[in-house]
Amino acid sequence: MLTWFQALLPKEEKFFDLFEAHAKLLCDASRELRLLLAGGDSVPARAAEIARLEDHADAVAREVLQAVRRTFITPFDRSDISDLIGSMDDAIDQMHKTAKAIMLFEQRTFTADMVTLGDVVVQTADLTAEALPLLRALRSNAAPIGIFHDQIMKLEEKSDRLYDEGIASLYRSGRADPMAFIVGSEIYDHLEKVVDRFEDVANRISGVLIENL
Repeated sequence: MLTWFQALLPKEEKFFDLFEAHAKLLCDASRELRLLLAGGDSVPARAAEIARLEDHADAVAREVLQAVRRTFITPFDRSDISDLIGSMDDAIDQMHKTAKAIMLFEQRTFTADMVTLGDVVVQTADLTAEALPLLRALRSNAAPIGIFHDQIMKLEEKSDRLYDEGIASLYRSGRADPMAFIVGSEIYDHLEKVVDRFEDVANRISGVLIENL
C-alpha cells in the first residue's frame, strides 16, 4: 500500500537539476585540465581554476546530500542518489589531485600521451553530462543509458592503453633521467584515475537503471 501511495506522489525534481549542474562543472574542469596539459606559463592559472570548480562541485554535492535527508519522496533510492553524486564528486576531486601533483612537481611540459589522456577525460565528462538528463525518465531511456555505459567502458580501456604506452615510453627515455620517470609516471597515474572515476559514475548510473526497470 505504501509503495502504491508513494507512486502517486510527485517526485522531487531538484535532484536532477543538481546532478546536471554538477555534470557541467565536471565538463568545465575537464576542459581546464586539457588546457593545462597544453603546458606553458598558463599551467598555474589552469590549476587554480580547477580548484575553484572543485569547490563549486563540493557545494553542489553537499546540497544533494542535504536534500536527500529532508526530501520525503526521492526520484530513486536515497543510497543510489548519495552514491551517484559521491562518484561524480570523486571525478572532479581526482582532476584537482592531478592539477595539484602537476603544480607540486612544477611541471610545464607534457607528453603526447598525457595530452591524449586529457582528451579522453573531456570525452568522458561530455558523455556523462549527456547521460545525466536521461535519469529523468529511466525506463524510456534504458537503451541510450546502455550505449553511454558501453562508450565509457571503451574510453576507459583506451586510457589503460595510453597509460601503459606512456609508462613504457617514460621508462625507455628515463634511464638517463630517473626523476623524469618518477614525475611522469605520477602524472600518468593521476590522469588514468580520472577516467577510472568516470567509469565509476557510469557504473552507478547503470546500477540505478537496473534497480528501477
